[in-house]
Amino acid sequence: MDESIVANLRRVRERIVAAAERSGRDPSQIRLVIVTKGVTTDRIRKAVAAGATLLGENRIQEALPKIKALEGKIQWHLIGHLQRNKVKQAIHRFELIHSLDSLELAHEIERRAKQAGIQQRVLIQVNLSREPSKYGVLPEDADELVRETAALPHLALEGLMTIPPPSIDPQQSRRYFRRLREKMEDQRQAGLSVRELSMGMSNDFEIAIEEGATLVRIGTAIFGPRGKTEEMEGGAK
Repeated sequence: MDESIVANLRRVRERIVAAAERSGRDPSQIRLVIVTKGVTTDRIRKAVAAGATLLGENRIQEALPKIKALEGKIQWHLIGHLQRNKVKQAIHRFELIHSLDSLELAHEIERRAKQAGIQQRVLIQVNLSREPSKYGVLPEDADELVRETAALPHLALEGLMTIPPPSIDPQQSRRYFRRLREKMEDQRQAGLSVRELSMGMSNDFEIAIEEGATLVRIGTAIFGPRGKTEEMEGGAK
């Protein structure tokens, strides 16, 4: 087993527990999504052997062979942008889609989920930073998308996702994480049973936990750098 992957995974888990305890949260409320973008199947297996059970991929075409090769007690999440013409491939394969960002995409997932006889779990991606390089619904349009999605019978809307602008200072992400939490709290007060906040990556996941993250998406801190197209591509154009 690759000891660096094992040691990195252990350190990340320790940091998750410490961040939760600092903010008065139960560490069991936070789940680690291990981002496998650009990582070979053999290296992913080493993480799985070390106890990883929740894996996240950015692109359908990269995910499919990995899903086939790593059958077993593993859950897969789709954390990158989902094109409407790829929805059929995503249904049944991903426990949770983090990147719903339009009503058109919601209706296509609804159509395919109805055909498959399932209820697909989804999160709505909100582009709080308004960056043209990122996918996600704009903040002023998010409430309408939440309401419309929650009304679709074959979608299970569970929460929200965001990606803050890249920064060398993780504290710069805090305001975006806080705004996403506040937006979810508004939805809960409106009567929706949303509970998941997917936010925080290798450079800022501790800040995200302090602000209420329930899902943190971490790849580089476990597998090492993968160049320009690493884990923050979840949502980037």
